Amino acid sequence: MSLNYKQAGVDIDAGNELINRIKPFAKATKRIGADSDLGGFGALFDLKKCNFRDPVLVSSTDGVGTKLKVAIEVGKHDTIGIDLVAMSVNDLVVQGAEPLFFLDYFACSKLEVEVATQVIKGIADGCKQAGCALIGGETAEMPGMYQAGDYDLAGFAVGAVERDQILPRETKAGDVLIGLKSSGVHSNGYSLARYILSQNSVKFSDKFSDEKTVGEALLTPTKIYVKSCLEALKTGKVKALSHITGGGLTENLPRVLSKNVTPKIDYKSWTRPEIFDYLQKLGNVTDEEMHRTFNCGIGMVLVVEKSDVDEVKNVLAKAGEEVFVIGELV
Repeated sequence: MSLNYKQAGVDIDAGNELINRIKPFAKATKRIGADSDLGGFGALFDLKKCNFRDPVLVSSTDGVGTKLKVAIEVGKHDTIGIDLVAMSVNDLVVQGAEPLFFLDYFACSKLEVEVATQVIKGIADGCKQAGCALIGGETAEMPGMYQAGDYDLAGFAVGAVERDQILPRETKAGDVLIGLKSSGVHSNGYSLARYILSQNSVKFSDKFSDEKTVGEALLTPTKIYVKSCLEALKTGKVKALSHITGGGLTENLPRVLSKNVTPKIDYKSWTRPEIFDYLQKLGNVTDEEMHRTFNCGIGMVLVVEKSDVDEVKNVLAKAGEEVFVIGELV
C-alpha cells in the first residue's frame, strides 16, 4: 500500500485553495512600501518609500487568547482576525509608531478552507483599519496537535517611528488622562468570562439583548485605535499612550508613566458597555478584580498636559472616538 500526505491528515490541495482565496484580501491591504503579493518565501517591504527621516522599527506579536474558543463554539469566524490585528497594532501606536505590515500564523488539526478564509478575511479587514499591509503568513495543518474543529492564531506587526518622536515621554503630576471608549471586552479576560458563564449555566446562544446573543456580544471585535491616535500624535501634545489589555487600567497605565507619578482614575467618568455590568453581576465579581482583568470600557489612554486637553480631545472626537477625561496623575 502506497501512503501519502493526505492520508496522514495534511491536504496540500486545500492549502493551495486557501492561498488562492485569500490573495484578493491581501491585495486589498496594499500600501506604500508593500505590494502585498502572496506566495514568495519571504515578504518584502520598502521602508525608503515611506519617507521617514530617521526611522526606528517597532515590532509586536500577540494572539487573541481564549476568545478563539468563543468564535469556534459560536461558529462565527469573520471578525476574530480583526482582534488579532488590533492586539498588535494598538501596541505599536502606543510607542508612537505607524504600523507598516502584518503577518499571521494560522494552525489547525484539519484545514477547513471556508473557516480559514473567513478568519483571514477578518485579518485583512483589520489591516485596512490600521492602514498596514498584510504581506505574508503561514498556515499549518497539524493532525494530532489540535482537537478537530480547533484552530489557533498568532499575529506579528512591524511599524516605524521617527527617532525623536518615540513614546512615552516624561510625565508629571497634574497631567490629564484621556480615555477612548472600548467596543467591549476586546481580547482579554475571556477565561474569566467563560468561567462566569459556565458556573451559571449560561450558553453562548442565550439572549444578551434584543439584537445579540451572549456569544455575539462577546465576539464584538477589538477596536483599532491606530488612525485616531496617529492624528492625535500629530499635535505633538501627547506624552504617553497606554493600550488597555490584560491587567486592565490597573496594570497597563503605570507601564508608560514616569516613576514619580501614579494615576488617579475616576471610574464613574465614563459609561461601561453593558457586557461588563452583565459579567460582573452574573459572577459577583469585585470592582478590583474587574479593573485588573478587563478594560471595563476604556481601550486606550492618552496622557497630556492639562492645557492641551481640549485640543487633543477635539482631534480624537473628529477622528470618530468617544472620548472621556478619566483622571489625572498625582
